[in-house]
Amino acid sequence: MPALYTIGYEGASVPDFLATLKLAGVEHVLDVRELPQSRRPGFSKNALTAALSDAEVTYSHLRQLGDPKPGRDAARSGNIVEFTRIFEAHLALPETQQALYQAVDIATKKVTALLCFERDPRTCHRTLVARAINELCSLNVRNLGVARNAGQCSRSVRQAA
Repeated sequence: MPALYTIGYEGASVPDFLATLKLAGVEHVLDVRELPQSRRPGFSKNALTAALSDAEVTYSHLRQLGDPKPGRDAARSGNIVEFTRIFEAHLALPETQQALYQAVDIATKKVTALLCFERDPRTCHRTLVARAINELCSLNVRNLGVARNAGQCSRSVRQAA
């Protein structure tokens, strides 16, 4: 069964993030942030696209799979029940369903990781997106935690080879 990964970059460096993707065999990053911007250097859309391209990982952004502001606000305040209710209503929208089918098309062709900010997948909408994708096509969904110093480890392995 093909794999679908989820990954959050909270607290990660770009080298560790890229190394984690490479070690897992990820070929494509599907950005499911509503707004693909970040205060964290290297994780805004343009910079991330360039870094991923250098690592031979493709990138796409499906804005409609992002968590709308009321959902983000509920999650930030710790109201996971409200966050889930808001996002599940968002998932039911026809335009979101269309984006889910686009995500399925991508995830069945390449080993894909759904990208968002939160390190903990239990408090991130990407877990709900992964579940919805999995309902449309059976994939082995797993979360990737960005390993600290993974970038150094992968460089050491390449140098030793």
